[in-house]
Amino acid sequence: MTGPAIAQQLCAVDRNGNGDAADDGETASCHLTGAGGWMCPIGETLCEADGTGTLHCPLGDQHACAVPASGGAPSCSANACIDTGANPIIEEPAVDDPGVEADGAVDADGNCLGTIEIFSGRAARCRPAGLSTTFQNCCKDKGKIVKDGMGGSISSITTKIAVAKGVFTGMKAAYTAFKAGATASQAASAGANAIIVGIDPTSIAISLAVNVMIDLLLQGCDQQDMEVGMLRGSGMCHEVGSYCSSSILGICVQKARGHCCFNTKLGRIIQEQGRPQLKAFSAIGWGTAKQPYCRGFSPQEFQVLDFSKMDLSEYYAEIEARAQSDIQIDMKDKIDAHMQTINN
Repeated sequence: MTGPAIAQQLCAVDRNGNGDAADDGETASCHLTGAGGWMCPIGETLCEADGTGTLHCPLGDQHACAVPASGGAPSCSANACIDTGANPIIEEPAVDDPGVEADGAVDADGNCLGTIEIFSGRAARCRPAGLSTTFQNCCKDKGKIVKDGMGGSISSITTKIAVAKGVFTGMKAAYTAFKAGATASQAASAGANAIIVGIDPTSIAISLAVNVMIDLLLQGCDQQDMEVGMLRGSGMCHEVGSYCSSSILGICVQKARGHCCFNTKLGRIIQEQGRPQLKAFSAIGWGTAKQPYCRGFSPQEFQVLDFSKMDLSEYYAEIEARAQSDIQIDMKDKIDAHMQTINN
């Protein structure tokens, strides 16, 4: 799915004083005036006539009054319009570090020839509401779509990313169907079929994935936004920070949030609570929002971690809740089977 079409003329204003124009209401398309110029709607104010009938801008006479091309009262704005043809929006490359290659080369005895990393992650980003996402929040958690119990090996992060990409493939199929005139439910059905092809459907929550597709049909979220949204909603990502991903004339119009995403929720928790115990991470920490540092623990580092100082209650609570849920499902299946036997 391509990004949103950018207006030829736009204005960007730091209204809340945080140093950028990436928040809602700080970027807008300019509208044409009757004189053939452009007017920024942010801070637009109606002009006032003096006793002689001369129009004045309440914001200062240095700002010209003009009638909108669509008609209406004369107005003015203190904010200038930017020609995006002459001053294109600069897009930063998406954060996308896949991390170490899993299941690498081994010698004749099966010994690993590469670097062993325990609970290794990958760097990725998602984008909150801004110009490039048509002001839709692509960082919004999408619910627990990727199941945490889907393998415990280091390589399972690759599997989970493949699942996330599979859901994105389904979403694109749904979007194509929707653009061709299908209803939202028909489009979602087309997307669900695309998801299931080549992916074990037990590894994801299909119903949630379909809801995600419907939710994102008309949004400007890209594949990595979706991947992070699903993994983050499943509790597998640590947010490192925010950075500017799109700017025009040095003004930031779109932010992004860098993350480290791990193979399981437990991996994320141990990374968060284990890193402060190790000097190797004291200088670089989690890296920067633009370049997250997501490496796993070496075997030597992992051996010195003091698990007695870690709070794993978040993970224990999920295990308990999942076990209780499994018991309830099992009981329901047994009751249904019993009732079918009686009815037959």
